[in-house]
Amino acid sequence: MKKTETTAAEAYARQTDESDPLARYRSQFHVPKTSQGEDCVYLTGNSLGLQPKKTAAYVQQELDDWAKLGVEGHLHAKFPWLPYHENLTEQTARLVGALPSEVVVMNTLTVNLHLMMVSFYRPTKERFRILIEGGAFPSDRYAVASQARFHGFDPAQAITELKPRAGEETLRPEDVLETIERSGDQIALILLGNVNYLTGQAFDVEAITRAGHSKGCKVGFDLAHGVGSLCLKLHEWGPDFAAWCSYKYLNGGPGALGGCFVHERHASRSDLPRFSGWWGHNKKTRFAMGPTFDPILGAEGWQLSNPPIFQMAALRASMEIFDEATMPAIRKKGDLLLEFLERELDRSRRCRIITPRRSAERGLHLSLKFQGRDTQGLVSEFSKAGVTVDFREPDVIRAAFAPLYCNFMDVVRFVKVLESHV
Repeated sequence: MKKTETTAAEAYARQTDESDPLARYRSQFHVPKTSQGEDCVYLTGNSLGLQPKKTAAYVQQELDDWAKLGVEGHLHAKFPWLPYHENLTEQTARLVGALPSEVVVMNTLTVNLHLMMVSFYRPTKERFRILIEGGAFPSDRYAVASQARFHGFDPAQAITELKPRAGEETLRPEDVLETIERSGDQIALILLGNVNYLTGQAFDVEAITRAGHSKGCKVGFDLAHGVGSLCLKLHEWGPDFAAWCSYKYLNGGPGALGGCFVHERHASRSDLPRFSGWWGHNKKTRFAMGPTFDPILGAEGWQLSNPPIFQMAALRASMEIFDEATMPAIRKKGDLLLEFLERELDRSRRCRIITPRRSAERGLHLSLKFQGRDTQGLVSEFSKAGVTVDFREPDVIRAAFAPLYCNFMDVVRFVKVLESHV
């Protein structure tokens, strides 16, 4: 940066950080340090979020209750384990814009996607295709391919991929809707990552759901990069289901439990096939140990087993912060961070942004390409300079700004390191 430009950028960053209503939340997280003891610029919250400082106390509470109470902790712990997952229900519903009965915290993302596809991917000879985005996260692609094979279809024939136009990096929204209109009669399930992990492109959940339902398709979304980064209105938008992980923006910790949404119109449908487990059984008769499965109405009816309490305690520590900060405020700050970063990168001209520019069409990370550079090696240079970003094959660096702990000076520091190495 030139000196005058550096001064202008830093002045803006410092002033904005000082007036930021969410600034106080940064101190509630453990931010990794450089070898000099300075906070790192942590831009990989889209891979693994940082640990809230109260997480240890929340987990320790359950360890202490286990030590003191043994099995009695299920009923007599400070937060009884038997209904522990219900501590997260209201917060989760507010986070994704759903009714409490439509959400449940359980399992992990790909497990939940499979459970949802058992119920909502019901192919026939005429309607058997699954529509996904080209460049979907590999686990999603593996999951839908295995579901197609399980039903006796060749994945090469059953999977339809949405691909950008020649010379473009992202999908045009009108092309997505046109594909549904043209091929919808053969599509049994539309399953998109509502924010693409590689490009950062966000899809219009409401428009895609409406288009899919008008053609008789079931519609679901992988919210791995959308939950905690976008303001969601799942109940209003009406997809049949959604699933997400909690270790990215939600800061639940490595391998954290995921979540699931099932729209209320499916709450009491006894005709939907599902894989059953006793934790999804009617709570009033669960311990009668009867031979016939009687599902809980709503999303809880898709539960299989009693949940890991320590993982839930860790997630509860973060979800309380989200609930207090609110998603509209988090998203507002995220937009300001990305707009500031865009301005600085445009001025610097050291890389090309492939993520859409419009707020409604992106999550909270920017994907960057560097012409003629060893991109993976560049990530290592960033790390040495105290900036944590990640590399995705073949040539993309992703920089994610989690608004609860990232600030505007992080943008300045990121661009300074970028300009010193590119």
